[in-house]
Amino acid sequence: MSKTVLFDDDNPEWTEEDFKRARPAHEVLPPEVLKAFPKTRGLQVEPKKIPVSIRLTAEVVERFKADGPGWQTRIDEVLKKAVGL
Repeated sequence: MSKTVLFDDDNPEWTEEDFKRARPAHEVLPPEVLKAFPKTRGLQVEPKKIPVSIRLTAEVVERFKADGPGWQTRIDEVLKKAVGL
C-alpha cells in the first residue's frame, strides 16, 4: 500500500533549524489566549471514573457515537442499568 505525500508551500515541513528556533506557546501567545486552553481537565466530579480498555463491536460504538458527544457516558449508563446499579 503506497501513500501519496502532499506538499503545501504555505505550510512546509519543519527543518531541524525550525525546531531549534521554536518556542513554547506560553512565551509567544497572550495570556487571554492561553486561558482558553487549560492544561488539564480539572478535578472530576463524583463519582470518579477510572480509565479502562474494552473491546466493543463497531456497530455498538457507531450507534453511541451517532448521538454525539458524551457517548462514553451513555455506554456507562447502559452498563449500570444492565447490572442493576
